[in-house]
Amino acid sequence: MGRKQNRARSPSPPPVSEPSAAEGEAAPQARPPVELLYCAVCTFPVEYCEFGSSLTRCKEWLQESNSQLFDKLYSDEALQAKIGTLSLEAQAKLEQDTAKKEAKAEAKADAALKKKLASQVMIKRIERTKRKHVTAISGLEAFGIDLKKAAKQLASKFATGASVTKTPTGAEEIVVQGDVADEVMELLEEGVGVLKGVPSDNIEITEEKKKKGGD
Repeated sequence: MGRKQNRARSPSPPPVSEPSAAEGEAAPQARPPVELLYCAVCTFPVEYCEFGSSLTRCKEWLQESNSQLFDKLYSDEALQAKIGTLSLEAQAKLEQDTAKKEAKAEAKADAALKKKLASQVMIKRIERTKRKHVTAISGLEAFGIDLKKAAKQLASKFATGASVTKTPTGAEEIVVQGDVADEVMELLEEGVGVLKGVPSDNIEITEEKKKKGGD
């Protein structure tokens, strides 16, 4: 009998993987960020000024700062394209409502300004004993000053205690330990730190002496 010959089998080559569709596609391009221009009057993006209460002033600002964008939004062609589908009655009502909204906002701003100008900041020097005084400051909130922040600033400035307390009428005031009335007035006049926005004519210093026994 003939001998059987053992033949070595060569290993089969690994299967070739087909490129996937994703590998053959180009990577998506990143989209550039959207640039928005914010109105300096109402702080909305300029495309949304119409939803605020100061459209007239917003349009004036935009026309001065970016006339090209103004024409895009408010030219006769742009407005016609925007409200062309409205009836004449609807267009008139839209303009009337906008005018009323602006007039109401302006009246509110004027009233707030008049109230602010009529407000007084009272700095009261109060005698506790012959050698001890405290200084009470009231009326700061009418000028948008945060009382807690102001008290913290005064405490740091004079290295003394300062706190926000209630008055007998329910209002709030800052009480600073020590006689610092003149210094507080200077800080307000110079607008140091958070103590800004108070006209000098609206600041007054008063004095309250300790009542003697039997009075």
